Amino acid sequence: MVVEELETIFREVAQKLGIETPSMRIILSNRPDLCDYQCDEAFKLAKSLHKNPMEIGNRIVEEVRQLENFADYFEQVELVAPGFINITLSDSFINRVLMTMMEHEHFNWKPVNPSQTVILDYGGPNVAKPLHVGHMRTAIVGESIKRILTYAGYHTIADVHLGDYGLQIGEVIYGIQKENLRVEDITIQDLDRIYPAMSALCKENPDIKEECAQITKQLQEGNEQYHTMWKKIYEVSCEDIRGIYEFLDVHFDLWLGESDAHAFIPELTQIFEKKQLLQISEGATIVNVSKDTDKKEVPPLIFQASNGSYLYATTDLATILDRVKQYHPDKILYVTDSRQSLHFEQVFRAADLAGLAPYSTFEHLGYGTVNGSDGKPFKTRNGDSPKLQSLFQQAREILISKKDSNANMSDEDIDILVNAILKFADLSNNRERDYIFDIAKFSDVVGKTGPYILYTYLRLAKIIQGGESFSHKLSKNIYNNYDRNLRLKLLEFEIAFQNALDDRMPSYIADYVYDICVLANAFYQNNHINGLEEEEQKQDWITLLTLTNKMIREMLYLLVIKIPTVM
Repeated sequence: MVVEELETIFREVAQKLGIETPSMRIILSNRPDLCDYQCDEAFKLAKSLHKNPMEIGNRIVEEVRQLENFADYFEQVELVAPGFINITLSDSFINRVLMTMMEHEHFNWKPVNPSQTVILDYGGPNVAKPLHVGHMRTAIVGESIKRILTYAGYHTIADVHLGDYGLQIGEVIYGIQKENLRVEDITIQDLDRIYPAMSALCKENPDIKEECAQITKQLQEGNEQYHTMWKKIYEVSCEDIRGIYEFLDVHFDLWLGESDAHAFIPELTQIFEKKQLLQISEGATIVNVSKDTDKKEVPPLIFQASNGSYLYATTDLATILDRVKQYHPDKILYVTDSRQSLHFEQVFRAADLAGLAPYSTFEHLGYGTVNGSDGKPFKTRNGDSPKLQSLFQQAREILISKKDSNANMSDEDIDILVNAILKFADLSNNRERDYIFDIAKFSDVVGKTGPYILYTYLRLAKIIQGGESFSHKLSKNIYNNYDRNLRLKLLEFEIAFQNALDDRMPSYIADYVYDICVLANAFYQNNHINGLEEEEQKQDWITLLTLTNKMIREMLYLLVIKIPTVM
């Protein structure tokens, strides 16, 4: 690819000049009006060689200009004070790389070692509780990161990791008993009603909360009556959860949860006892995970509560034990709310201390909150987090209201557009930051929105269909700045994708595909392909737009967005 080839050329030139350097880093120019790429290594080399950067840079530039194949790569290479090397690519090199991208899978991306296994823990819905906007974010961000890693060549395993054995189950069982409901008659509507009512009751009445905690403890210890009720709650809730994830095109390889982890707690306890990591504090069993180097207090991990029940930290550790034994992962990534960072820091340290897996195995990929226009976490008028089903319906209604013809679209295309509205709005934001949720704005076909990306794709597809008789080849020519800008942006794929991969940040992909669409629309508006009489130029542009749409399509896949038939 571009950067790799340029770095090889510059490194070989440096070696020829007797300059020993492990790399000659090439970066995108921060002044695209002056050049395409730049090399700032003269400053680093000058410091190590005790020379002036201009002297080092001039030697490198002059040697590059003397290369026999200079014109195959460069239009211009020049030195600019106080030592920047500016690089402008030749048209032939740009087109040669674009054809390589066109002809190879994943645009000639070189995959990592496929034997490296990454487990992704995202989704994390609590059984018996309705899914809300926060669950949408973890599902979409997690699914996108999984697709990016898979695209890069990793073997990925996605686990929904259900919260199916916690206090909320005890609360719902208490509510079912209070209403004298028959287990076989329990519906999702019952769960949606009972959980919030019981949760509010427990906050008001500590005695009832303790009773619910005891129900949870007895369930975990194998109480048959509670297990029968739990099984029905699980089945009803998971059917609803699976339907929502199916709508979002989010897919998991494993549907495991806290209940599955409980089978590994005895073995986990033995491991921690053998390492002498367990201590008793105020009746609870804890693990001290603090370090002398901590700048902030890291409290101990609670391994077992004083009432004998196990909390999230212990089931997370038991899950790690299971995952390590079964899959031997190189990495385990957790996609959750950033506010859980302390919890995962405790778990990762405890896993490392116990020898379950090195600390470096784990990554907590935290995300910010979804906020309303007031800057506070997005709520309904009655103060609740909006349920996903109602959010989907709201997005449908706004979409249909945007244009009369939208009402005539198929249900499938409307669902695809609803997904695009919600997903691009989320993923175009840095996952670590909060963002303002505005469905009306996100539904527009102008601006940085999902519909704008899809509209661009469908517009280009119509042009491409008019040139289906052409073979997909590029000459050595580039015809104007609109043309060149689009081609150069396509060359940036390797940079955008590598950044998204390294930082686990889908927003880099969203930014990149949006930039492509802006340049593609500028190209379309200023270059009229259908009226061209010059066949070579017409073939070049049809080929360019074919590659552009292939890029848009694959970037949308990484963002978990499908493409409708019409808009």
